[in-house]
Amino acid sequence: MKTVLGRNHVMRNHAIKLALLALFVLTIFASSADAKMGSVRVVFTKAALVVGAGVGRGVLLYDGRKHPFRVYGISVGVTIGASLAKLSGRASYLDQLSDFEGTYSSVGVGGALVGGGGGVQLRNEKGVVLTLTGARAGLEFAANLSGIRIAFE
Repeated sequence: MKTVLGRNHVMRNHAIKLALLALFVLTIFASSADAKMGSVRVVFTKAALVVGAGVGRGVLLYDGRKHPFRVYGISVGVTIGASLAKLSGRASYLDQLSDFEGTYSSVGVGGALVGGGGGVQLRNEKGVVLTLTGARAGLEFAANLSGIRIAFE
């Protein structure tokens, strides 16, 4: 009788721990499941010699509507050249449209010679993540810290 009671107690403790773990996991993923995604297209022109600067325009497709935006960028580090990038991808973790605007940062190494492709992942202070890929044309080498500012037109 004593062994059966001991087993029941152990099984009840495991069941409670499992239920608490499931509740914890659901709580974490509930907030990110509510966040929406949008698709992004951007054309960005950059010129650099140690410090680089660039400008561009893009469109965010969010909730079935197109939202045009401007991109302003700067990079500091080993950078030389000029390039034109046509990128597309997605904006993740958008709780609301205004979360898209802000300053995004990324650390990376990249380059383009006449033509090439590549990708970048950027994150802003509101937790929005841009994952972009596409083609680059021009001549550029960069090993730097980059930041861009996005603002709706």
